[in-house]
Order: sequence, then C-alpha cells, then structure tokens
Amino acid sequence: MLKHIHAEMPHEDLLYVADSAHAPYGCKTPEQIQQRSLLLAGFLVEQGAKALVIACNTATAAAAAMLRERFDMPIVGMEPAVKPAVAATRSGVVGVLATSGTLQSARFAALLESYGQGVRVVTQAAHGLVECVERGEIESPSTRALLWKYIEPMLQEGADTLVLGCTHYPFLRQPIESLVGDQIAIIDTGSAVARHLRRRLESGGLVGARGITGQARFWSTGDVGHGQRVFDRLWGRLTIDLAAFTR
Repeated sequence: MLKHIHAEMPHEDLLYVADSAHAPYGCKTPEQIQQRSLLLAGFLVEQGAKALVIACNTATAAAAAMLRERFDMPIVGMEPAVKPAVAATRSGVVGVLATSGTLQSARFAALLESYGQGVRVVTQAAHGLVECVERGEIESPSTRALLWKYIEPMLQEGADTLVLGCTHYPFLRQPIESLVGDQIAIIDTGSAVARHLRRRLESGGLVGARGITGQARFWSTGDVGHGQRVFDRLWGRLTIDLAAFTR
C-alpha cells in the first residue's frame, strides 16, 4: 500500500506505524481493533498527518466509522476488491483470500450483496500468512506450502481470479504467481486506494508542494531490530530509520 501511495504522490511525506506487536488483527475482537486504531490514528495526527489511510481491511471494517467521527480529515479505508474481480472473472468463480475478521464483517457481506451477484465467490480465511510477512518470510518453503494449502481449494472450485483481501498479502504476490501461473488474475486494491487518496487530497486542497521527493518516517510496535530488517526488504530501500512505538 505504501509503495502505491508513494508512486502516485512521490512529493508527499509519509508517516507509517506498523502495529506488529498486536498483529494479526483478523483474530481480534472489534473492540480491540477499535482501541488500537484510535491510538495509532491519534499518534499520526500528533505527528502532523493531514489524511489517514487505514491500511488494513479488518481495521477498516471494525473502526473506519468510529475514526471518521473522531477526526475531521480525509480517512481512506480498505475493502477486498470484489467489484473488479467480478468484472475480471471469465469462469464466473472468484476466490477471496482474507483474514477471518474481514470475511465475517458486515462490510464484506455488503460487498458481496452489492457486487457478487451473478458469480460464485469462494472465500478462504488464511490463518498464518500475516505472520509470515511480519517475519519477512516471503519465499520460504513453509510460506509457499501455506499459500498452496489455501489457494488450491479455490482453484479446484474453478476460481480464475484471486482477490488479495489483506494488505499484507500483496507482499506474497510473487510466490502466489509462481504457484498459480499466468492464467489466474490476481487483484489487490493498492493502486486504486492510492488514486482515491490523491483525489481526496486534491478536492480538499491538501496536496503538498510538488517537485521535491517526500520523506517517509516509520514506527513499529514490535522489535525494532527485527522490524528494521523486514522493512528494508519490504519497502525496498536502504534509508529506513525505524523507530519504536511503545504506546
């Protein structure tokens, strides 16, 4: 997600908090997610954020409405890309890989009601994949085996389109593509969310000065030494200075 936002608006400064010590959110109660979301959002506002992106489908479902009531600024949430997947499928079967919290949410049910008519949507709660990404284990044999365990049943059901319904999962796109081949469409919402954020900033007169590359600041609630190594790999840069967030 952060890469998509930076590519869309390279002039904007980015503030990012990874709540690694409390991941994954998919197995937490809505109340727990709301508490963490409010704490993290408040911190980002203190740091000067002019807009918030809830870079988590589960947190969007549980906390977006609450955050929009609390903060007077653009707040952009996430949701599984069911609509573009329905448009892309040729077989009429769409597979959705997500956390159990996302799949059980009222928001996801509303997506299926609005856009899932006329196709069959096969869902799979992918326990353990978030932890693989948090550990930086993207291409390990155990990660690939876990991916295939979740993906194969959906392919057996005839899915020709896979929705990555968690913001951690795009980091696994390369091993997923190697497992399923080029005949399966893989869809995530990163670029669409980045474009929507840009439009919100433009409409609100909040776009930063162009011409200068923005800076990115990173915090993590997890182990900073381990997080530094993982962030360097996932963000793809050597200039990350990861700070501890201890609230």
